[in-house]
Amino acid sequence: MLSQKDYEKLYELNNDHVIEIVENFIHLCKPSKITVITDSEEDIRYVREKCIEIGEERPLTIEGHTVHFDGFVDMKNHDQARDKEHTKVLVPEGEYASPWINTINRKEGLDEILNIMDGCMKGHECVIRFFCLGPLDSRFSILALQITDSFYVAHSEDLLYRKGYETFKELNGSDDFFYFVHSSGKLIGNPPVTKNLQKRRIYIDLEEDRVLSVNNQYAGNSLGLKKLALRLAIHKAEKEGWLAEHFFILGIHPKEKNRVTYFCGAYPSGCGKTSTAMLPGQTIIGDDIAYLRPWGDGYSHAANIESGVFGIIRDVNPLHDPEIYKAITTPKEVIFTNVLINNGKPYWLGMGSEIPENGFNFSGGWYDGKTDEKGIQIPAAHPNARYTVRIEELANGDPNLQNPDGVPIHAIFYGGRDSDTMPP
Repeated sequence: MLSQKDYEKLYELNNDHVIEIVENFIHLCKPSKITVITDSEEDIRYVREKCIEIGEERPLTIEGHTVHFDGFVDMKNHDQARDKEHTKVLVPEGEYASPWINTINRKEGLDEILNIMDGCMKGHECVIRFFCLGPLDSRFSILALQITDSFYVAHSEDLLYRKGYETFKELNGSDDFFYFVHSSGKLIGNPPVTKNLQKRRIYIDLEEDRVLSVNNQYAGNSLGLKKLALRLAIHKAEKEGWLAEHFFILGIHPKEKNRVTYFCGAYPSGCGKTSTAMLPGQTIIGDDIAYLRPWGDGYSHAANIESGVFGIIRDVNPLHDPEIYKAITTPKEVIFTNVLINNGKPYWLGMGSEIPENGFNFSGGWYDGKTDEKGIQIPAAHPNARYTVRIEELANGDPNLQNPDGVPIHAIFYGGRDSDTMPP
């Protein structure tokens, strides 16, 4: 299962904690092959090519563009969005469980999910990945180990996060890192999608700084380094005296003035963080998650834990979102998810141009007026369809994206959809 070359890649880290985690979950999940991915371009290219080979992604007409589809049964039962019902924080017996957070007894939850994960990677190739949340060699840096049998997940993380294999060597054997174990579970169809959505589980274990996720592919459920890592970081930040927040980071450039002022913005999902962070004439550091720390200059400094954007594509058009639209319609590495494909071109809701009457989407072969088994009309693209792209490939990417000191924050915007119901 694990070649001599891959063994050597693991042992070069000189970290018994990493090896123990990998061995434990290989034994539990039982993949047919294990591949360790380093920071080398050769290894990263292998991930991209494997995505295409096994059908998790399909190439599109524009160079570098691919499309991925997540599981779909009907418009109410699918893997097209975060599964809030089955995303739970594991709480040890006797500890306080907030009524505002979906929790489960830790022992009960671990027994359940580890039972589901037993053999979940049979017949699959498992990849071992290493990333860094936040800029490298920084006070913001948190290292992350990812174990997954989805090459789409592994490819997405290459666009969204900084390489971390070499940095793991600097831990000197420490267990000071997050880790994430994910499996798509049994797959069906072409493209291959998760079969057993009813057994989808995403459990956050604060005691072990880890997330276990099974029977899903949608990035919000499967990419542990994204919102799931935010839960771990909030817990860590509370203990250490800093903040992990659902914030964008925007650089404001006043006209005719040679200065930039950095702001954060706290909006819930789907409320315009990405669009605001991509305002014309301004620069983007991040659109989703930020770490903030007190700094010696008297300001709070913020850094984007990511180096890419996983954005909602609905209503992205050249009139209202010119920078995003340009970025995702020109040659570069972009992953589209759950959009409509016609003749190798992606289409989405609100894109500002005519959508074909047929094509291929998350439901399979699609035509205008198609309904699911319950009679609900299936749109051309899912309302939560996404795109994934590197920030450094955006024309308005801020030069301080990789600054290990982050940027000083002068103000924070707060917003939401329901100001008359619940404060944002």
